[in-house]
Amino acid sequence: MLKLPSTATVVALAAVTALGPLATDMYLPAMPAMAEALNTGPDRIQLTLSLYMAGFALAQLLCGPISDRFGRRPVMIAGLSLFLAASLLCAWAPSVEWLLAGRFLQAFGGAAGPVLARAAVRDIHGPIEAGRILAYMASTMALAPALAPVVGAGLLLFFGWESVFVVLALYAAVMLAVLILMLPEPLAKERRQSIHPKSVLANFRLLLTQRAFIGYTLVNAAAFSGLFAYLSGSSFVLIEYMGVAPTLYGVLFTLIVAGFFVGTLVSGRYSHRLGRDRLITLGTVICATGGLVMAGLAAVGVHHPWAVVGPHIVFMLGVGILMPQTMAGALAPNPQCAGAASSLFGFLQMTIAAVVGGLVGQFHDGSSRTMALTIGLMGLLALLSHWLLVRRRKEA
Repeated sequence: MLKLPSTATVVALAAVTALGPLATDMYLPAMPAMAEALNTGPDRIQLTLSLYMAGFALAQLLCGPISDRFGRRPVMIAGLSLFLAASLLCAWAPSVEWLLAGRFLQAFGGAAGPVLARAAVRDIHGPIEAGRILAYMASTMALAPALAPVVGAGLLLFFGWESVFVVLALYAAVMLAVLILMLPEPLAKERRQSIHPKSVLANFRLLLTQRAFIGYTLVNAAAFSGLFAYLSGSSFVLIEYMGVAPTLYGVLFTLIVAGFFVGTLVSGRYSHRLGRDRLITLGTVICATGGLVMAGLAAVGVHHPWAVVGPHIVFMLGVGILMPQTMAGALAPNPQCAGAASSLFGFLQMTIAAVVGGLVGQFHDGSSRTMALTIGLMGLLALLSHWLLVRRRKEA
């Protein structure tokens, strides 16, 4: 068994958390090929991404409170088992309807990893250190979205789109073995909460009355929605509209993730020196700048891959800075219900992102305009949410 306050435990939790970005990013280069193979349109394939986020959001409302009662470890094991089975269903889906069902179930199981890994960090490291640990976890797990599209493009080229989901199932099997054989339970028995609906709803009601919780959550959700708008639309914009090869798309995505990676390193290194809210201010300004530049270029008719990728690298630098700090800020005041706080935080994050991603798919006009304008608006919303709900509350 691993020791809880150790680097190995942080790496293991990051690896479990990486299941989320792997399941969203690895199949991005294959989306046009999947639409052709399943005889359906881009909007239906983009729906697999939004439906995944919707299932992910709903599952978080359940797995957090359940883990507050029974512990983080058994809920993660059950979730990963469902993810494994659903990934195989996606691989063998005979139609887009079966694929949609598999993606929803995949999300329902996969939610347990990221939600409970965040809660476990809060259990082990406390409110102050959690921001730094989450930042370094994000740096570690940034390898997943960096490699995922490249791996997905290679699998598509040599084995077909179905192989992407087989590899996701194998990854889930490895993580299950790690959880069962090596990871101790991080939640002490004396901190277990009741699972009675009244108790769960009381915890959610408490969180929704905290202006700081709402502020940090909206900043995170806006930034994540900008990222998700890119995930939802970029393969069709870059591959179909601009003629970028799927393998080059994977390489460009790696550059975008590199921006996120650098942001997480800045967040972890300067967490104590600058403090949570200064870092979030920096991150939201960078997000708004990158998003608005992309939107401006699209609005004036500059339709080139670097007019999309370049500004989004900047946007993701800001996301990397603010995301770990907003997670820690939302969870910090609530040690008695860290699982519920992580659940509600993730539910709002994913629900808003799913709606935004769905709108990008519905209003996609074949160009980069819809996606770029959405990312610009999300960067601006992140900036305003932090200024109006967090900073002004502290200055008052």
